[in-house]
Amino acid sequence: MRVIVTGGAGFIGSHIVEELLRRGHAVVVVDDFSAGKEANLAGMKGPLEVVRQSITELAPLHAAFRGAELVFHLAARTSVPRSVADPVESNSANIDGTVHVLVAARDAKARRVVYAASSAAYGETPTLPKTEGMRPEPISPYGVTKYVGELYCRVFGRCYGLENVSLRYFNVFGPRQDPGSPYSGVLSRFISAMLAGEPPTVFGDGEQSRDFTYVANIVDATLRAAEAPGVSGMVFNGGTGGRSTLNQTLALLSKISGRPAKPKYEAARAGDIRDSQADVALARQMLGYVPTVDFEEGLRRTWEWYKSQQG
Repeated sequence: MRVIVTGGAGFIGSHIVEELLRRGHAVVVVDDFSAGKEANLAGMKGPLEVVRQSITELAPLHAAFRGAELVFHLAARTSVPRSVADPVESNSANIDGTVHVLVAARDAKARRVVYAASSAAYGETPTLPKTEGMRPEPISPYGVTKYVGELYCRVFGRCYGLENVSLRYFNVFGPRQDPGSPYSGVLSRFISAMLAGEPPTVFGDGEQSRDFTYVANIVDATLRAAEAPGVSGMVFNGGTGGRSTLNQTLALLSKISGRPAKPKYEAARAGDIRDSQADVALARQMLGYVPTVDFEEGLRRTWEWYKSQQG
């Protein structure tokens, strides 16, 4: 089977590519490498083609998508603070880019598009855990763009018969997540700081909570979304159903690493959500998804990977 993965050289995308190759699929990665890295794909075995191309240009996507049966759409500007600083860039990548991907998938007569949506769509609604039936209330340009992507997926299903499933990812972490940017995932930045013997930076009081989800769980949910029958047009949460505060997380990291975690606290950032937690009952029912790697085990694996990279 020929499969497209946009953003396939990125953190989550590369893990999906790796599993698709392991299952014997021919994979085409479409990535402009603005965030993805060639190193993330190094050493992968199997029929892998890499197309260095931005999704903000439609015409080149038609050739790349030709003959594709499945499309996993992960390419995006993924940072809340970056979207606040530059909403035009986020809009171009995440809305225009998603429309281009959907058009290319439609024209290639792909069977299904699986879209990497975001828990940022929920915004600051106080109810926990978040269920898919809740009204979206995004509070950042990033959240808006990712929610609009869901709407476009559903509309392409209605107008053109293009099967689609959206997965709202909740704070995914694990090996290959890049800590080298102020916009990077918080756990990669925490671990990087601790390995360097520096105090991790916490924006806010550290009592904000997240449903931190190890990347292997998300890969499983995403591939299930590609194959499950009767789910086209649906939205599912991709999380674990638990949550931890940043202060609790730093204490757990200290326990795992045997190193002190003495954070420095700075002002909260605009657009950041206070609390986030997924209800995964619908994904369990319709996709057969059950998270298999808990937070502590995922954090341990992630710490060991970053430590090995430092060595």
